[in-house]
Amino acid sequence: MNTIDQTGDMDEVRTWLMVLQDRICSAIEGTDGQATFKEDAWTREGSGALLGGGGRTRILRNGAVFEQAGIGFSDVSGSQLPPSATAARPELTGANWRACGVSLVFHPGNPYVPTTHANVRHFRAEKDGETVAWWFGGGFDLTPFYPFDEDVRDWHTVARDVCAPFGAERYAQHKQWCDEYFYLKHRDETRGVGGLFFDDLQTDYASDFAYLQAVGNGFLDAYLPIVERRKNHAYGERERQFQLYRRGRYVEFNLVFDRGTHFGLQSGGRTESILMSMPPLARWEYGFEPAPGSEEARLSEYLKPRDWLA
Repeated sequence: MNTIDQTGDMDEVRTWLMVLQDRICSAIEGTDGQATFKEDAWTREGSGALLGGGGRTRILRNGAVFEQAGIGFSDVSGSQLPPSATAARPELTGANWRACGVSLVFHPGNPYVPTTHANVRHFRAEKDGETVAWWFGGGFDLTPFYPFDEDVRDWHTVARDVCAPFGAERYAQHKQWCDEYFYLKHRDETRGVGGLFFDDLQTDYASDFAYLQAVGNGFLDAYLPIVERRKNHAYGERERQFQLYRRGRYVEFNLVFDRGTHFGLQSGGRTESILMSMPPLARWEYGFEPAPGSEEARLSEYLKPRDWLA
């Protein structure tokens, strides 16, 4: 059993997360150059299994680069976890829990700029005055519609460099975890070209928190250069329609498989903030097959795990 003294100060994590949200918002506004984030600050009153909490959901819409960019900070707590959580971790049954994190999904307007997602979070559960569970989780991943080898390679180079101070195996392990997690079983394809994903990280509090910070700080280093390279790339209606079609896959993953979405909805979270990851526009088409040899057909080769740095 981990005591509170061994797991640091959760308010320190909260403060760092709020600063991270501010820093990413400022950088994205600078890159977009037109639109700004609008904040929706919210609280939830404690009742029953919900002890309360709140957060800051920020949305940027109809910018020069981003059709919609959402980034939310939340710090919520409760006295009862959904069965999906306690089934695998019975020690959490009846525990008071607290979870805080920053999560973002950015949907660019230009189909040549990839969609991206990042998340960093901390969870703690206490019972009878003792911490019965704690962990860090997070990562970042990239979903291009028209991939460029240079972009994918640079993305994974930053991911590898983020991991390097934390052990020789960290990048390979968390890259593989990302490939396996962001996988659409019913489509037999990954959501994109991957990145990093980790959960239940609870080896050493100071080191694990440092890794969380490295991942959060590394996101902009990985993403902004790609945006700058592609944001003025010419495109037409064909590319736009393909982008909207592929966004449908994003919706499918988030609603069918994403554990964060499921946990948020099942634990009584704020629906608008949980579903901010949805694209503003998407479409589905029965039996769509891209023309052989087309740029659209080329995407399928990137939706298979591989060593991008080989």
